[in-house]
Amino acid sequence: MKLLLDANLSWRLVSRLKPYFEDCFHVDHIGLAVPAKDTEIWDYALDKNLVIATNDDDFLNLANDKGFPPKVILLRTGNQSNDYLLQLLIKHKEDIIALYTSVEYGFLEIF
Repeated sequence: MKLLLDANLSWRLVSRLKPYFEDCFHVDHIGLAVPAKDTEIWDYALDKNLVIATNDDDFLNLANDKGFPPKVILLRTGNQSNDYLLQLLIKHKEDIIALYTSVEYGFLEIF
């Protein structure tokens, strides 16, 4: 499974998530302009079969307008530490895998 962390999540999470999500990338390190536009991130994720992890509602709007793929994980946690987000994503790994493999669902909210 492949995760793409949006700019509103720290790039420092990538190395810490790799033991759990081997293919994990951050938008600031994939060759897009910094800051990348949401539509550019969307198109990149679509092309590379990546699940976008974000806390930005704009991706919910894109998902509603365009459908899926790509699929989106919306973290509804507010401003939290990297440690908290790391543990939250690990805790929900099975849910994230289910999202990735689902043909019915394209969106997962995590609280």
